[in-house]
Amino acid sequence: MMQVYQRKRRRPVAEINVVPYIDVMLVLLIIFMVTAPIVTQGVKVDLPSAQSEPLPAEGKPPLVASIDSVGDYFLNDGDGPSSKPKTLEQISIEVAAIIQLEPERPVVVKADRNIPYDRVIQLMVSLQAAGVPSVGLMTESPEEN
Repeated sequence: MMQVYQRKRRRPVAEINVVPYIDVMLVLLIIFMVTAPIVTQGVKVDLPSAQSEPLPAEGKPPLVASIDSVGDYFLNDGDGPSSKPKTLEQISIEVAAIIQLEPERPVVVKADRNIPYDRVIQLMVSLQAAGVPSVGLMTESPEEN
């Protein structure tokens, strides 16, 4: 007597193992969390301290026109800070172009506390000539000093 074995056909498994993908995502999350503060750059400015209300978090990031301790002008348009100093005319042209595309974009002046008031006023007049309806002044809260 001969026994006949029936072979069972195995179906292919159509599942994806997601554990390696989760591991990769966690590693990327940690890398981005560590590098995000390092990527933030700007012009070193010693801000004056004053009691003030923070800008609302919703909306577009403001344009930041800066004056460093030497008296050089810079513009941060949200794509990253400019590393080269600019003239008032260059800032006026760039801000006018941005404000024409995004009229509701807030503009803030960030000036070193040791800069003469005249330099800040010159920058504000230049921004006004570019079509900026209002300009905010950036300060540091007194607790941070």
